[in-house]
Order: sequence, then C-alpha cells, then structure tokens
Amino acid sequence: MNEPPLTFHVGQRVREQMQKVICGQESVIDHCLAGLLTRGHVLLEGVPGTAKTLIVRVLARTLGCQFKRVQMTPDLMPADILGTNIYDPGTGKFRLRRGPIFTNLLLADEINRAPAKTQAALLEAMEEGVVTIDGEDYRLEEPFMVFATQNPIEHEGTYPLPEAELDRFMFKVIVDYPARETEARMLRMHNSGFDPRDLDSLGIEQAADRETLLRCRREVIETTVQEAILDYILQLVAATRESPLLRLGGSPRSAAVLLLASKAFAVLAGRRYVIPEDVIAAALPTLRHRIILQPEAELDGITPDMALKTIIESIPVPR
Repeated sequence: MNEPPLTFHVGQRVREQMQKVICGQESVIDHCLAGLLTRGHVLLEGVPGTAKTLIVRVLARTLGCQFKRVQMTPDLMPADILGTNIYDPGTGKFRLRRGPIFTNLLLADEINRAPAKTQAALLEAMEEGVVTIDGEDYRLEEPFMVFATQNPIEHEGTYPLPEAELDRFMFKVIVDYPARETEARMLRMHNSGFDPRDLDSLGIEQAADRETLLRCRREVIETTVQEAILDYILQLVAATRESPLLRLGGSPRSAAVLLLASKAFAVLAGRRYVIPEDVIAAALPTLRHRIILQPEAELDGITPDMALKTIIESIPVPR
C-alpha cells in the first residue's frame, strides 16, 4: 500500500491545531492550505463576524509564519503597504522603512475599500514576489501569500476590484454562516472564557516549518495527472467561453490554475494523483471570479456559481 504524501499528514496536523480555535469552516481552511501550497493568493468573501481574519491569524501561528494585517481604507496610500525610504540624520543616508507587505501572510482587510492605485501596489508582489520602492527591487521572503477580505453586502464607499487584480487570486472563497451545531459549539467555547484575541493561551502548536512547507510544494508539483484529466480541465474551461450565460469565460491562465489547484486538493486528500472529483472541488473557487455573466443572466437572478454548476454538469466526467 502506498504511503500518503507528506502534505496529507501536514494538512491533518494543521486542521487539528486550527480546530482548537476555529469552529467549522473546514472547506475554507482547506482552500487556504491549497493556496499556500501552490503559491496562490486567496480572496475571502463573507459578512463580518464569520472568522475570516481569525482563520488567517491562526493559520500563520500553526505554520510558524509571520502575519500582518492592513485595514484597507479610501485614504490608504501605496507607501502605507510597501514602505518608503526615509532620511536618517545620524548617517546622512536614506534607509528603507519596510511596510507590512514584508511578511509571510498578509491580510488585506476589506480590500475593496482601498482606491485603485493602492490596490495596484499589491499586484507586483502577488505576481512576482517582488516590490519596487523608489526604483529599487526588494524580493519578498517565501512563503509569501496575500489573503484579502471583502463584504458581499455593503458596497457604499468601495472600489470594485479590477479584472487584473481578481485574476491574481487563485481562489475566491465564500465564507458562509456556520451550521447551527457549529455555532452552538462556538457559543459554548465563548461561554467558557474563550478569547480569540489571546491566541497564546489556546495551546496552538506549530504543525510545520518552512522546509516542510517547501517539501509539500514539491509534492504538489510532482502529483500525477492523466491525459484524460487534462482534457477534462480543458473542456470545462472551453465550455465557459461558449456558454450563453457568460459574457467572459475562463482564460488559459484559468486552466493552469485549475490544474494546480486540483493537484493541491489531491495531495491534501492523501493521493499522489488527481481524480475528477479534485477538479470539480477546485472549479468553483478558481473560476467564479474569472468569469462575467451576461446582463440577461444577471437579471434572471443567475449567479456565477449557478452558471458554473450548469457547465460542470454538462461535461462528461472521465472514468
């Protein structure tokens, strides 16, 4: 019998530690892990109070990573994120005062409240792992990952994310309300004195280090994908371009991202090969923010997820 990949065991340890603090949200945690394993970035969409910030904080603690949070506001400037050179009278030279982007896990809270110029400051870092300040490049230390949150209800004073920025996010994950039993367990934790602001008292143990994470990333790359699965991914993405429900379908990058995400889901499930179920599990979060509905479909109340599910159901699953 084949031994499950290292990533499977690491994922189990991470989930076990995170469940000391996070009630439910198993799917959100798995998507965050998959993004980390594939050098992706994750957009978390949900109403306030659904533990989006807490999930990222606890994930950083579990992996021994540095975490920083930026509250995005309309008056936030690029230098507030990247940093700036300041004059040091003592030495007579300029020195870099590093911004919060110099971290491992960066949380851009309510990203759609920042103006386009400030949002654009994240693009180079998300794509290249590099920031440019006063014409000089600075490479960000691995692992580097951006988590961003946005509220799907409140749009006053917000700036819609441009397509180029949305495309930088590997996943758009919907953080929904917890199930009744899960919320009841959360209330019992709070009733017994649980304080999410005091992670030091909660006994969270580090489940992996940087070297382990790099080994897990190599496992994802080495995961086997049969030709039939590759063809299935191509059919799915091509179908989004042909669907009468969509004005804009998935790009070639969408297919590459869907492949990588499917490989991450496979190893997290304990397999060294991808099956169609991995592709189906990865399809919605990787494609929902990369497609645009036809105006008529929106008027009919169709959502991106509904359109994608219709497309997925129309493609024969390879066996």
